[in-house]
Amino acid sequence: MELLPLYLSAKLAIIATLILIVIAAPLAYWLTSSSRPGKSFVEALVNLPIALPPTVIGFYLLFLLGPKGSVGQIWESLFGGPLLFTFTGIVIASIFYSLPFAIQPIKASFEKIDNRLKENAYVLGLSPVATFFRVIIPNSINGIAAAAILVFLHTMGAFGVVLMVGGSVAGETRVASIAIYEAVESMQYQKAWELSLAFLPISYCFLLLVNKLTRK
Repeated sequence: MELLPLYLSAKLAIIATLILIVIAAPLAYWLTSSSRPGKSFVEALVNLPIALPPTVIGFYLLFLLGPKGSVGQIWESLFGGPLLFTFTGIVIASIFYSLPFAIQPIKASFEKIDNRLKENAYVLGLSPVATFFRVIIPNSINGIAAAAILVFLHTMGAFGVVLMVGGSVAGETRVASIAIYEAVESMQYQKAWELSLAFLPISYCFLLLVNKLTRK
């Protein structure tokens, strides 16, 4: 079995998950605690990847990250290379694509925390930032872990967004989902079976863990 696509999928999923948890935790806390009028607009924007087809998201990102797009131009001026058809490009695309899958479990976990804990923290003199790190995060570990697992699995199976932004560059952007698609197209069914079967135990075990964490 060809292991490189699986390695690239796992590498992509791990990097995107780590970045997304760092982004999603403070954003989910703001969505939970803020009462500003623009909150609904931000929340709808964050959840937009759930409603849009992956190829549509990939199409927009194709122009945003491309040589004529704002992000693509800034990146090329700073680092001297393009974002499209690179591993960095598919990491950025995966972050956009999987953001709501990180936000929702963390937000749900934050909403379950008793407000009296936060009020007591403020009475004791903790700032909002200190309260977030010393009270909110320790009481939401299960939700954060569940979010990390969901993002990891979602990114591992990403296809449309990754294909649009990264193409199928061997050793760079040809992740397992794309390798399976190409194997089926070329009628290499044995290869497709092997790669597909590799996903089953990984996904099943992680989902069992998510169920256990969410019950707690």
